[in-house]
Amino acid sequence: MKKSLYYIMASIVSIVLYLAYINAAKIYPFYTQLTQEHVGVTIDLQGGAQKEAHFVGASKCVECHDEKHDAWHSSRHPKMIQDPQKDPSVVVADFSILPGDADFSLKDAIYTVGGKFKQRYMMRKDINGSDDYILGNYQWNVQTKKWQSFKPWQYWYKDAYPHDNAKLPTSRACDGCHFTGFMSKEQRVDEGIACESCHGPASKHVEEPDSKLYKASLSDPVRQNEVCLQCHMRNRDKRLEDQNMSAIYGDARDYPHGYEAGRPLSEYKMVAPFVMGHETKEFYGNGAAKKNRTQGNEFVHSMKGKHGITCINCHDPHTLEPTAEKNSGNDLCMKCHTFGSIIGPHQDSLQAHTRHKKESKGSLCVECHMPKVGRHTGKSPLTVRTHLFGFTTPAETIKYGMPYETNACYTCHKEDRDMKTLQADLESWGMVSWDKR
Repeated sequence: MKKSLYYIMASIVSIVLYLAYINAAKIYPFYTQLTQEHVGVTIDLQGGAQKEAHFVGASKCVECHDEKHDAWHSSRHPKMIQDPQKDPSVVVADFSILPGDADFSLKDAIYTVGGKFKQRYMMRKDINGSDDYILGNYQWNVQTKKWQSFKPWQYWYKDAYPHDNAKLPTSRACDGCHFTGFMSKEQRVDEGIACESCHGPASKHVEEPDSKLYKASLSDPVRQNEVCLQCHMRNRDKRLEDQNMSAIYGDARDYPHGYEAGRPLSEYKMVAPFVMGHETKEFYGNGAAKKNRTQGNEFVHSMKGKHGITCINCHDPHTLEPTAEKNSGNDLCMKCHTFGSIIGPHQDSLQAHTRHKKESKGSLCVECHMPKVGRHTGKSPLTVRTHLFGFTTPAETIKYGMPYETNACYTCHKEDRDMKTLQADLESWGMVSWDKR
């Protein structure tokens, strides 16, 4: 009898240890990151020698870091700014149908801006005696294959500039994020987002390789994300915290002027305002973004962001993968989330978790937890996936006045079920808690 009891207890202990091992095996690689002490958002993490460094350009980095350089060079980051005179293939627009009232032509374009979802065109123009550029009054919508009017002064800084594209320099609106070196030094060192945008100025490192560059992955989770959030978070000019718009008229910046990787982003960036339950031009009432480049605004409010997950846990910082074109389906999410694990899903199979067939769209993690809620322009289709990660129910969609097309359930079932029926389905499945009703 004692032996039988011993074997039963031993078996139970073995099962518990095995389950603990399964959970630990998923979490262990992130243990150091998740338990790292936060240093605070006002601490300067940039090394002493780097503070005296200047930007040298990616052409110097490739001399020693060719593998990383090749991976980065194939990504979208260096393609944010391109020279159409050097390579005409970078132009994705059809200039044969450019509207007659356009204030530019292809031969005027010194640089293209973007090209994946939309493309804009920069023309050379001195403003106030400085070497500057302006944007054409039309942009090409890649998704609709049409030209559409473009007025950059219509954004949050509309009261800081004349309502004329020719009087709003890109040095105030675009160049801080799109040219490496411009954000802090106002020098267009590299076209596009290059190495030093994320690692800081490298001249001291080039002179002496042991002189460290900033490496975000060594920082605590909050500070680690700042390298991405410098551009992937909607903002306001930091000076507006204690000045009004008229005080910075003609100089309002749509980027954190003065920031370099490792410096405290909170000292340079004022986050676009949002209060839960209040819809704005940029966010729905639940915090979901209406526009692109708002991943950071959403992510810092997400469960993942609050628990120490970072951008580079999911995205390779050099290739940027996974992307919409290059993704691994559920495999990326399942690297951390295991059926029956402490971080879920808490069912024993995918079909039990989603209530959809395993091979169906309804069983893809991103379709429910990262539905398409934002647009790249007001006339673009919904293609920007939310980074809130929490599932938005039909009831919440109605509550916050969101378009039904942003709801994960409705996008698939709009032909056969209404929103109230979809909510009832979720409740009957036991998938709705008190805060979701």
